Amino acid sequence: MKKPQETIGDKIKKFRHRMGLTQDALSKKADLPYTTLTKIESNSITKPTIQTVTKIARGLEITIDELVG
Repeated sequence: MKKPQETIGDKIKKFRHRMGLTQDALSKKADLPYTTLTKIESNSITKPTIQTVTKIARGLEITIDELVG
């Protein structure tokens, strides 16, 4: 049985925890509304815009490829 695909929200959460950041801290660092970040992490938003993904990757200090790959 195949394990469910890891979502972008799951990956963001994993990288955020690794850096020891709260959702609030990452939203400020990525210059995004807190609610946008929480919706992505909870998978309410499953296809964030490329601009949003870019900001989050920058906030996490990783490349977009690391985040979406």
